[in-house]
Amino acid sequence: MPENCSSSARSTRSARSTGSAPRPGRRLLAAALALPIAVAGLAVASPASAAPSTPAAPAVVPSGPTASVTLGDSYISGEAGRWKGNAAGTGGGRNGTDRAWTGSSYDPSRVYGATAASGCDRSDVAEVLSASTGAQNEIDLACSGAVSANVFRAANGGQSLKGEAPQADQLATVARQNNVKLITLSIGGNDLGFSDVISTCVQDYLIWYSYCHDSAQSGIDAKMPAAMAGVGKAIDEIRAVMAGAGYAQSDYRLVLQSYPSPIPRGAEMRYPESGWTRSNTGGCPFWDGDADWARDSMVPQISQALAGVAAAKGAQFLDLSDMLQGREVCSTATRQPTASSGPSATTSEWARFLDGGLNSTQGVLQESMHPNYYGQQAVGRCLTLLWARPSGDYACRNTAGQDASGMYLTAR
Repeated sequence: MPENCSSSARSTRSARSTGSAPRPGRRLLAAALALPIAVAGLAVASPASAAPSTPAAPAVVPSGPTASVTLGDSYISGEAGRWKGNAAGTGGGRNGTDRAWTGSSYDPSRVYGATAASGCDRSDVAEVLSASTGAQNEIDLACSGAVSANVFRAANGGQSLKGEAPQADQLATVARQNNVKLITLSIGGNDLGFSDVISTCVQDYLIWYSYCHDSAQSGIDAKMPAAMAGVGKAIDEIRAVMAGAGYAQSDYRLVLQSYPSPIPRGAEMRYPESGWTRSNTGGCPFWDGDADWARDSMVPQISQALAGVAAAKGAQFLDLSDMLQGREVCSTATRQPTASSGPSATTSEWARFLDGGLNSTQGVLQESMHPNYYGQQAVGRCLTLLWARPSGDYACRNTAGQDASGMYLTAR
């Protein structure tokens, strides 16, 4: 996958002819160029040559309070939980969408706590907090920008991120102090360079007038084996930590989840492909062809690969690829709030738009293209439903016109 829009990379993309005038999308383009930098640590994890050795287990499982724990990247840390839908413009609380608005300024720590400063962005509506699993403690160890190596134990190649120890090492402490019943993992998207894909596709929409999906697909295909090996090793590391704390695999459940598509198919975009509104108002600057590829090819491909890892490692799989159907950024089934009609779980978008264009002063770039406040609550509901089903793999979907209570599972 190309990390920038070099001439050699552009030559491999399908040409996109257009007669429309150039778009004044400089601010949004700057956002697109910065996106891979904003999501830190997009190195590809090296495949594990062998599963890590398992330390001798103590005699008993810790008798502390029950706990549900999440590990991984921004799609489970709670990134974008600051936002109730999207509203173009720069004034005040952005038509009620900005939960960090104090009435006179903005304080992201109201949503992300201390992790607003580090950029891990663990929000107060993160999946582990939105879910109802009966756990006495709900512990979010995930961090925005994490790759698989940020989950591994330091002793086995793990890397710290944003001033924090590798997540498996943090889990070791949690596992000794709590009786962990559920561990949910979201990882692999940054190993595949997900933000690079978004950045490249936005650049191709704004300046190159060409499709990105051919070169992006080649990049995904090239990185997939190493990325999935990293996900597998992350699961091995979690298993090793739990065994070292005295747990048998039957003492807790391990769930691996996939990623939803934050943008709809081209036919489901409410803004026209040409002109300014798709980029500067909607925050969804993608050609229809690239949107179709992302929604119906890339996201399902990643989900299928993650499902294979889950099956090989004995983890339960939660497929989120269709979770945002009809609730994506710029979807025709949603609308942006106005001053007279505020945000709503039934009408607002459930994913954060790309900050840029007219919206360039809103929030931080790394929040873009993640489930927002409503989306986080929906994913939490998915996990709640999965908790009631101790075996089997499931896909989670929403019910049109309903809030998170309308989420439902289908057997995969």
